[in-house]
Amino acid sequence: MNHPSDALLPPHLPAGGEPGPVVTRRAWLRLLAWSAAGIVLAFAVVCAYALIYPERMPPAVGSIVEEITGANPNPVHLMRPQDAPLSAVALLGKQIFYDQTLSASGTQSCASCHSAQHSYAPDNAFPVQLGGPHMNQAGYRPPPSLTYLYRQAPFSIGPDQGDTDVPVDMTQLASQAAGVQRAQKTALAAPAAPAMVPQGGLFWDGRADTLQIQAIGPLMNPVEMANATQEDVARKLLQTKYLEQFKQIFGAGIVNNPSLLISEAMFAVGRYQTEDQSFHAFTSKYDYWLEGKARLTHAELHGLQLFNDKDKANCAGCHLSQPSKDGLPPVFTDTQYEALGVPRNPAIPANKDPKFFDMGVCGPFRDDMKKETQYCGMFLTPTLRNVAERKVYFHNGVYHDLKQVMDFYNLRNTAPEKIYPRDASGKVLKYNDLPAQYHANVDVADAPFDRKFGDQPAMTDQDIQDIIAFMKTLSDGYKAAGS
Repeated sequence: MNHPSDALLPPHLPAGGEPGPVVTRRAWLRLLAWSAAGIVLAFAVVCAYALIYPERMPPAVGSIVEEITGANPNPVHLMRPQDAPLSAVALLGKQIFYDQTLSASGTQSCASCHSAQHSYAPDNAFPVQLGGPHMNQAGYRPPPSLTYLYRQAPFSIGPDQGDTDVPVDMTQLASQAAGVQRAQKTALAAPAAPAMVPQGGLFWDGRADTLQIQAIGPLMNPVEMANATQEDVARKLLQTKYLEQFKQIFGAGIVNNPSLLISEAMFAVGRYQTEDQSFHAFTSKYDYWLEGKARLTHAELHGLQLFNDKDKANCAGCHLSQPSKDGLPPVFTDTQYEALGVPRNPAIPANKDPKFFDMGVCGPFRDDMKKETQYCGMFLTPTLRNVAERKVYFHNGVYHDLKQVMDFYNLRNTAPEKIYPRDASGKVLKYNDLPAQYHANVDVADAPFDRKFGDQPAMTDQDIQDIIAFMKTLSDGYKAAGS
């Protein structure tokens, strides 16, 4: 009796009708095994080749290899800021940045709220920081990170002002933009038309146009370094151990000109932030992945896909994730302003007053835009670089981890009862940190905010975990092979 594996397969019948060679099942299975082995070997060779020469892979093959290996199939060369020794002005600025004697309390410096070990953000999880002459005055907003500001343009509305020195009439531009429908923001597409929203500027509300102007703000703020007058600042600068450096750089006569002394001091702080690589290191795992020097895990890669998906997380609609055409690394912000409607933070002392509202661009800490109420509730979109290292999120520090942040985006419209408190009657107080007359400013057009109450959320819990995994690749300090 023949073994089952030797059973004859149907004979091959050539054109003449004569039976061809008889093929046994065992031989047929052997042929299939060798074919499969050949395919696996070929794929392994393709993957190995892709890891060595990823830029040579066709797009279709590259996407498959990316999914399997986590490698970027189309690496780029990133144009990072030049790494060079700090200038004399920047070295002076560094000393000023860390000088506590310039505060009214004598215990607070720029670095007190902008720690180098914490991406130049606070080193604690307080929603706001304490300051003032006796270090017992609470601030109003969590200090933002000072990293990745070197490409920030001045505040503007409408067409990009670029490097123009012509004064801008903000009220006129805002009036021109009023009534123009807001452009929808989607990932991997051009940013929304700049006429629709404000853009650029520093601080959460964009009230400072340069690092130099930004630096003077905390020195004069009564709840921060709390100097009563600029003369107080100048007097303290004249008593510093680095006064001789001022004279050497700016001339001996600077000691007789208080306003110039302060201006040059703040210029020096700005130069320090611009020249020192630690303010814009671009050493994250994602940077090295872009350059083909690191591989993302399956979770990180899936998170990146969701991050860029205009129908899912759509994070890249505001937090741009692609390098520029000339190779500038992405800073993960479009530098525009959004009204997101985050819930009120009761931990901020100022919020104990039910009549107090922080409305960003239209006040209370800038008054040039207070009449442009279409911008009430809008705050600057921050960079997401080093976002996993932060301890508080949003302009009011209401959240303390990325899971809470992602739940807000996912559930704000679909299940608002999970995001906002209720009043005495049980009504959900949606957008409770913004006066009701400005609720129409809140973004409900862009995914994931385009869902309605009761809809399926845009993201699953696993999606959120993968997006967080990707955002962790944006932390600086990753050690890539050959870096």
